[in-house]
Amino acid sequence: MKTRFAKLTLALIISASIGLSPLAVMAADPAPAPAAVPAAAPADSAPAAQPEKAAKKTAKKSKKDKKAEKKAKKKSKKKAKAAQEPAAPQQ
Repeated sequence: MKTRFAKLTLALIISASIGLSPLAVMAADPAPAPAAVPAAAPADSAPAAQPEKAAKKTAKKSKKDKKAEKKAKKKSKKKAKAAQEPAAPQQ
């Protein structure tokens, strides 16, 4: 009789902890920051940050362009090499 009661108690505790775990996670999360706080920042910092972001984007694009050019060169070399080698007759 005691084992049944112990098993039932254990099952109750486990199911309660599973049911309450999402609530504990939500309670642990901080409240989202209001939208008015970033707008209160000085207006001078925003224009200065935009050119930096634009420069980073162009740098990323140039890296992508370099990679694409390298890939195209490699592909063209492969095609040229395949064209130079005579086709081996299949037996």
